[in-house]
Amino acid sequence: QVQLEESGGGLVQAGGSLRLSCVASGRTFSRYAMGWFRQGPGKEREFVAALTWSGSDDTDYADSVKGRFTISRGNAKNTVYLQMNSLKPEDTAVYYCAADPQGISDDNEYWGLGTQVTVSS
Repeated sequence: QVQLEESGGGLVQAGGSLRLSCVASGRTFSRYAMGWFRQGPGKEREFVAALTWSGSDDTDYADSVKGRFTISRGNAKNTVYLQMNSLKPEDTAVYYCAADPQGISDDNEYWGLGTQVTVSS
């Protein structure tokens, strides 16, 4: 059974940092694009960051997080991280991990259940 499990969420003050982790299991994910989405209170789910499966691991970020968030893949290729720095209250959301062999979009093959990130002002 394929699973994506997020961890690392929590409560942090504005300006602080958190690192989210997503561990994928149930199949080989080395050739899957992986990414992060978030859904804030009363908002629709939105794209945050993505990582391709190519050897260069190209990345893509939402404009709202560029320069503050960094997505990376673990050596085992089944783990993806989201390092979040200079957090703002508007970053408060449930963060979801996603994976898809065709690339990250709003409709991905696999989704995690999410981890809550709360940024206090």
